[in-house]
Amino acid sequence: MLAFTNAKEKQSPTIIGAGCKLTGDIKTDHTVQIHGNITGNVTAETVIIGRGGRVVGKITATNLFLHGSLDGPATVTTANIFSNAQMTGTLAYCTLNITGNTGLECKLAKRKDKKNE
Repeated sequence: MLAFTNAKEKQSPTIIGAGCKLTGDIKTDHTVQIHGNITGNVTAETVIIGRGGRVVGKITATNLFLHGSLDGPATVTTANIFSNAQMTGTLAYCTLNITGNTGLECKLAKRKDKKNE
């Protein structure tokens, strides 16, 4: 039997799989994992761009985990940039973590406020 509750349950992440091409904006209060290609803006609690994943557009998130490619601005609280990641645009962040060799060709802007707009 299927039971539904009104209690807040942990949401499953939104996953854009490898080989998937999406044009349009995504807005969620939860996690978005991107392994394919998005042309559009992504607003989420956490955005994970996997190896081979690419976003052409604006990212607004509390947490960004960049393993793939981002062409556009990002406004985040915490940015985690991993080895072989690529980014162009402006990265506005409160906390920045960089691991390994990355291809950052962007303007870095340290933010004092933690509110993402």
